[in-house]
Amino acid sequence: MIGERRLERAPLAYRNEEFLKGWSARSLRILSEYSEPLDRLGHHKIRDTVVFFGSARIRETGPLAKYYGAARELARQVTAWSDSLEPPTRRFVVCTGGGPGIMEAANRGAEDAGGLSIGFNIALPFEQFPNPHITPDLNFEFHYFFMRKFWFAYLAKALVVFPGGFGTLDELSEILTLAQTQKLEKKIKIVLYGRDFWHEILNFDALVKHGMIGAEDLDLFEFADTPEDAMAVLRPFLLENYLQPHQVRAAEELPDIAHSRI
Repeated sequence: MIGERRLERAPLAYRNEEFLKGWSARSLRILSEYSEPLDRLGHHKIRDTVVFFGSARIRETGPLAKYYGAARELARQVTAWSDSLEPPTRRFVVCTGGGPGIMEAANRGAEDAGGLSIGFNIALPFEQFPNPHITPDLNFEFHYFFMRKFWFAYLAKALVVFPGGFGTLDELSEILTLAQTQKLEKKIKIVLYGRDFWHEILNFDALVKHGMIGAEDLDLFEFADTPEDAMAVLRPFLLENYLQPHQVRAAEELPDIAHSRI
């Protein structure tokens, strides 16, 4: 009737920015950091990854430049080998934390080989910003550390850990713990790059001596000192465990990464 008062329509909940930023929508934000990467990775038919960890502080020039060069070259070799495989799904895509230093070097190496690479970036007060060598559509930004860690582990078939600080140690410890406790429902190869560095930083033998880990836990990782050493570890492992004939045939189908399990 004439003169009847009407309220304006309330915003749809998924378009209500005030709600989406509030505490009660935290579960939705967490779910978004699972679903949005799942969609983009699936669009690019990415089946699995080789993850590179290492310090954001290592630069192309300087006292630790050899590690930058090694990460770049190893990522180039991994990408060139991966792109030579028959299945149309993308296998063993180089993946990093998306920032500078070793992360930049690995993304750059994949770019050198003309391949894709992933950057799982996270906003930090310093150091962390997306490097320019990530494939643009595979540049991700996370708010939650635990969701970023989930994606590192979710598709990883191998992990190469270069020298680094607290963040690198945290990421290494997380994957080692998941492997040790058999929470990864897959085999994963962990390579520690730079034997002298890691022997100085972490005394694994002392952990065994004091009963903190078992002697068999030392088999969870291997060392490498050159990109060629690392490839000599990675290639046969990936061939044996993920590229047997029946797995190659399965890889010819579009991967359903939504049903992959950590």
